[in-house]
Parts: sequence; structure tokens; C-alpha cells
Amino acid sequence: MRVRELTLIAALLVVLPGCAGPPGSTARPRPSSAHGALPTSQQRAHGALPASQQRALDRALGRYLRHRPGRAALALYDRTTGIRYAFHERAPFMLASVAKVDILLAFLLDRRGKRLTGRERRLASRMIRYSDNGSARDLYEAIGGRKGLALALRRLGVRRTRPGPGTSWGWTMSLPSDQVTVLERLTDPWGPLPPRDRRYALGLMSSVVPSQAWGVGNAVRAGEVAVKNGWLPTAMHDGRWTVNSVGRVEVRGHQLLVAVLSERSPDMRTGVDTVGRLARLAVRSLAQEKIVDVGVRRAVSRRLVAPQAFPPPWTRLGPTPRPAAPTDGRVFYAAAGAPGGGAFPTTAMGVP
Repeated sequence: MRVRELTLIAALLVVLPGCAGPPGSTARPRPSSAHGALPTSQQRAHGALPASQQRALDRALGRYLRHRPGRAALALYDRTTGIRYAFHERAPFMLASVAKVDILLAFLLDRRGKRLTGRERRLASRMIRYSDNGSARDLYEAIGGRKGLALALRRLGVRRTRPGPGTSWGWTMSLPSDQVTVLERLTDPWGPLPPRDRRYALGLMSSVVPSQAWGVGNAVRAGEVAVKNGWLPTAMHDGRWTVNSVGRVEVRGHQLLVAVLSERSPDMRTGVDTVGRLARLAVRSLAQEKIVDVGVRRAVSRRLVAPQAFPPPWTRLGPTPRPAAPTDGRVFYAAAGAPGGGAFPTTAMGVP
């Protein structure tokens, strides 16, 4: 009898732990990470394009680039499906004003939990919406310059981006996939920024002045977009152009983060056409949207609106943009009718 009682008690001890909760309930692990931060989407499921779709996109991008001057690369992340894609990521590119997105992210992280002052909001707005270099310089100094940006990016897992020497934030070198990671940290609900700061950053990138909203901003015919572009003729490439575009596109149920970087285009228009076409090809592949090429660009606010001629008339004020033998490298340009007006030196620390 004693043995039978002990056997019954042992059986109950085995069964009872499974009855600790309601029927069908299971314990779920709590999300956790270092320093108590919420996990980012990189810690969630990742995916890859189906092999046939990836081959088709590789061929389409490669076929287009065979007939284009210079060099270009692209990376894309579909937050809806978890799919990541990269093309021609071999060597880093100069970011030019795309670095302003990195600066904005680092600045918002530095001010996390605090309300921005009126001056800080004006600086951030002019830096992103108008690509104002003076505002970028002030915010760059506020985060600790080169060292501050490098530290912020390293903490965020952006490990292949190197801020430019000294105060030359525009000479930051990076890869498209790193800039997609920056966009992810800036916009991810699981990321390091509170909802208020995410909305603020996206609001700025969704209201870039129309003359600067090409590239990723023109990747779809209808949908919500947020964009930041960079463009710069550089003496290191004999006056040829670095032209870049990064942003977020929401189309057909997909939320796509896209970065297209290019260099050595003979002129700005060629670079703009290159990054725009690459962005459209990639977005079409992932969102399965039919692409219609048009010779105009679309202004960006919260949604794509009426077409507008591009590019603005660029007036050469100094030496030729493609000098055979650059002297001091100071090639000056002005955008006629652009906000802020005046000329800028391409070798200045702040670049467009």
C-alpha cells in the first residue's frame, strides 16, 4: 500500500507543472538584449529572394549598369517579408549628404528622452529637407564630430562605415547595406528611438524639397516615400560626380528600405538617372510593381504628388566640372532658384 501511494504522488508531481496555466497556455520568452534595449528587426526572421527572382534581378541590374559610366551598388531590406538583398557591394562609397541621415540618427540618440529645442529642430529640418551644410556642421559638432558619429554607429551595429577625416562629414565612406541598417535603426518600431523621434525623422525625410526628392523618392508611381539624397563632384575622381539616394518606400503592402550609392558619373544628371533606375528595378522586383519610366521626377510630401521637371538649372560659377587636371579642386556650383541660393565649394567640409 505504501509503495502504491508513493507511485501516485510521483505521477502527480510529473503532471501538475503542466497545469500551472490555463489550458493551451505556453510560456513565451521575453525580448531582451544588452543594456535592456528592445531587439531590432535584425534579431527577427531574415530571408532571401527566391533563387530565380534573385537571378532575374541580378541580371536586370547588371544589364543596366553595363551601359552606364562609373560604379554603383545597391542594398534593400523588405521589413514586411524580412528579405534582404545586396548588389555589387565590393568597395565603400563617399556618402556626401546621405551622411546627414547618419548624423540625424546619432543626434536623436544623443538627445533620447529629451525634447528638442526650437533651434535643434530648425537645424535638423534644414539639414534633411534642404540639405543645408551649415546646419549639418552644427549638429555634427553637437554629437562630438567624427568620434561621436563613429561611436554611435558602432553601438548600432553599423560597422563598415568610416566618418570622414576631421570635420569632413561628407567624406564619410560606407556601403549600401550599412546605410540600410542606418535606415532600419531610424525607423524600426523595435529599434533604439522612441516613437516620437521616429515620426519626426520620417516626417523630415517625407517632406524634402521637390528639387531634392529624386532617386529612391521616384522609385514608385504611387506610395509613401521618405528620402535623402547626396550629390558631389569630387577632385579625387577628376571632377566626376558622386550621387547617392537612400530612403523608405511603402508600396503594395511592402515597407522597403533602399540605399543606392554611385560614383564617377560624368555629370549630376547621369548619376541621378543611374540611382533612380536602380532603385526602381529593385523596388519593382520586391513589390512586383510595373515600372513606367518617365522623364520627370515627382515631388515628395507625405505621398507622391504632381510631376515636376528635374533637375533644376545648375549654373557653373568656376572651373569646368570635369577638369582634365584639377588644380586646387575648388569647383563651385549654384542651384538657380534653390533654397539658400549661393555657390558652394566641392572641397568644403559640408557637401550637398
